Amino acid sequence: MDSPARRVVVIVLDSVGCGDAPDAAAFGDEGANTLGHIASAVGGLRLPNLGKLGLGNTAAIDGVPPTRDTLGAYGRLTEVSAGKDTTTGHWELCGLILERPFPVYPDGFPPALMREFEAAIGRETLGNYPASGTEIIKDLGEEHLRTGKPIVYTSADSVFQVAAHEEVIPVEELYRICLSARELLRGEHAVGRVIARPFVGRPGAFRRTERRRDYSLVPPGETILDALKAAGREVVGIGKIEDIFAGQGLTESDHTGNNMAGVDAILRCLTTAGDGLIFANLVDFDALYGHRNDVRGYADALEAFDRRLPEIFDRMDEGDVLVITADHGADPTTPGTDHTRERVPILVAGRPIRPGVDLGARASFADLAATVGDLLGVPWGGAVDSRPTTLF
Repeated sequence: MDSPARRVVVIVLDSVGCGDAPDAAAFGDEGANTLGHIASAVGGLRLPNLGKLGLGNTAAIDGVPPTRDTLGAYGRLTEVSAGKDTTTGHWELCGLILERPFPVYPDGFPPALMREFEAAIGRETLGNYPASGTEIIKDLGEEHLRTGKPIVYTSADSVFQVAAHEEVIPVEELYRICLSARELLRGEHAVGRVIARPFVGRPGAFRRTERRRDYSLVPPGETILDALKAAGREVVGIGKIEDIFAGQGLTESDHTGNNMAGVDAILRCLTTAGDGLIFANLVDFDALYGHRNDVRGYADALEAFDRRLPEIFDRMDEGDVLVITADHGADPTTPGTDHTRERVPILVAGRPIRPGVDLGARASFADLAATVGDLLGVPWGGAVDSRPTTLF
C-alpha cells in the first residue's frame, strides 16, 4: 500500500480534554471540560499556533476562536473503553479497546495482598489508602524517613503507587520494588499501572522528582505500534510511552521527564528518525496541574507548549504529519483531583494533509490508529468507526 506520509508525529497532551463526552455522567463527570473551563477561569488562553491548527473549532475556548483557515484537519475523539485512565486512553488511541475497567481500590488494597507484597520486598509499608501524592508524602514523609518504610497509596484510577525518598530508598531500588508489585498485581488485582514516585527534601518541604516510572500491564492484544514495527517502520516512544505499553511495539525509547524535555526529544527525532512513528506523551499537564487543581499552572503549560510548536513545524519535512491529541481529561476546576471523562481534540497537519478538513466527533479514540496506519501505508483494522480518509 502506498503511503502518503513518511513519518507521523503523535503528541499526546496528557489530560487535555475538551468536554462533551456523551457518557460523562456515568463516570461522575457531567459538565467537565478541561480546556473550556481553564480558559474561562484565566480570562482566555493565548494559543495562536494551536488555534491555526483548529483547536478553537473543536470546543468553545476563550481566547482561541474558531477559524475557517485551519492548516489541516481537526475534530474530536470519543472514548469508548470502560475507563478514563492514562493506560486505557493510550491503548484505545492505538487501536485496543477495553470492555472491562481495571480494578480500583477506594478502601485500599486487601491486607493479604499487602502482606504478600511486603514479604516480596522485605519491608513493611505505610499508607495503603487513596490519596493525593503530594499530600500523602506531606503526611507520612517524616515517618518514612524515620522507618524506611515505603509509602503505598492509590487513587480513583487503577494504580498502585509507591513513594520513597531518594536518600532512604535509592531510585533503582524503588524501581525494583515496583517491579515486584507489578509481578503480584495480576488476575483480579491487575491494576492498570504500578507507579514509582521518588521524592526529595525535608519535612515541610518534600517535592516529587521527575524520576517517576510507570509499569503498565502488557497490552492484551496487538496495537498499531506492533503492526508498524512488524512492517519494518521505526516506532519511537517519548516520555512515558515506553511504560504505558510495557515496551511492546517500540523500536526505541526516550524516557523524558517533563514537557519541555519531551519537545526537545521530538525535535531530535525529527532530525534522526527514519520512516515511521514518533509517539510522545507530555505528562506535565496531568501530573503537575490537572491532579493538583492548578488552573493557572495548567494554562501556563498550554501556552508554553504552543510557543514551541513553530520549532516542530520548522523541523518537519515534506513527508511528515503532526497529530496532536489527548488521552482523557483532568478538569482542574472541579472539586476532585482525578481524571475526567471527556472527548479529546485531534489536530492533524503537514504537507500531505488537506487544510480545513472537519473530522467531526469520531466514534472512538481508535480512529487515530486507523489514521496513522493509513498515513504510513500499514492497514489497521482496529478502529470502531471508519478511518478519516478525507485527510489527504
